[in-house]
Amino acid sequence: MFASQQDQAVNRPFVVGIGGTAGGPSSTERALSIAMAAVAARGVDTLILGGEFLGRLPIFVPKAQRTPEERELVDAVRRADGLLIASPGYHGCVSGMVKNALDLLEETAKDSRVYLSGMPVGLVVTAYGWQATGGTLSALRSVVHALRGWPTPMAAAINSSISRFREDGSCEDTAASGQLSLVGDQVADFLLTPRKSA
Repeated sequence: MFASQQDQAVNRPFVVGIGGTAGGPSSTERALSIAMAAVAARGVDTLILGGEFLGRLPIFVPKAQRTPEERELVDAVRRADGLLIASPGYHGCVSGMVKNALDLLEETAKDSRVYLSGMPVGLVVTAYGWQATGGTLSALRSVVHALRGWPTPMAAAINSSISRFREDGSCEDTAASGQLSLVGDQVADFLLTPRKSA
């Protein structure tokens, strides 16, 4: 590998995907995987912390001794250049498991990059009906703003009563699949488009 190629590999952006539900593959995690695949297809390094991982996180307690899983999540977000968050809509809002993971980012409050400052954040919501997708997406946007992140213009709201996922993780609804890929593309665009200096 030439030095220039090695530098490109070392300096490739890194995006973390957070989301899913406990108890096996879910529509939320499958939706997140489709969005993350679009990111990876752009030459960006990716890591998904899905439902099984999030289910092992204890309830967030400020100033508590952190478990290895908590440290893994915080360290991954500290290294990340971008983020994708996927939540099911539970009773019209973000699931407790996903919110618990986001609460843990309080650990970054005193970092040189506070919380998600300047970071593109793609949002994905799945719910069995449209009403819960809207409320959950609005709540996620508020959380990302509070964490100083930049929600991408496009977010994906997937009604899982209509847009069903196959066992292989693909979505039967090509429009929904396209929305998910667009969310991933917008995160990648933010990271890969050269910025003009002020």
